[in-house]
Amino acid sequence: MAVDTAPISVEPMRQCDLDRVEEIDRRCFPLPWQRSVYETELHNRAACYLIARTTEAIVGYGGCWVVGDEGHLTTLAVDPDFRGKRIGERLLLCLMEEVVLRRASHATLEVRESNCPAQQLYRKYGFRNAAIRKTYYSDTGENALVMWADSIHTTVYRQRLYELRRQLEAVRSAEKASL
Repeated sequence: MAVDTAPISVEPMRQCDLDRVEEIDRRCFPLPWQRSVYETELHNRAACYLIARTTEAIVGYGGCWVVGDEGHLTTLAVDPDFRGKRIGERLLLCLMEEVVLRRASHATLEVRESNCPAQQLYRKYGFRNAAIRKTYYSDTGENALVMWADSIHTTVYRQRLYELRRQLEAVRSAEKASL
């Protein structure tokens, strides 16, 4: 099987990206965000929203807030046709680097209890289970697992992000070389 090695760039989300972001949102979530939410978030100084782009199209997006010393991952999605290519991980890495850059000391997020692949990825980035929000997702009544990453402002965590970035780049290089 051929490995898709099209370059992926991670860039700030812009107003002109919202049509495609909405399309991915509808494909990924039963209750997608309204366009007006993204428009508001693009002007929120506490927020950072990113897109993942191939040479042809936007294939994923993610966002976070930093309020005080807390980072909060608000959303992360990859077009189902592009999953399994570490795009979500690239977005998560960039979001966590931004949260650290903005001097948060910890980060939090909610994830569906059934979304084990996402939970595994978040654990790789230092998140741990912290609580359960009962019937958090109104579309299905599913619980949300609240995950928390502590001490992200430390040299140890910055080194972890550096190593995770190095590993992602090494995997990408190996995939290209195998073609």
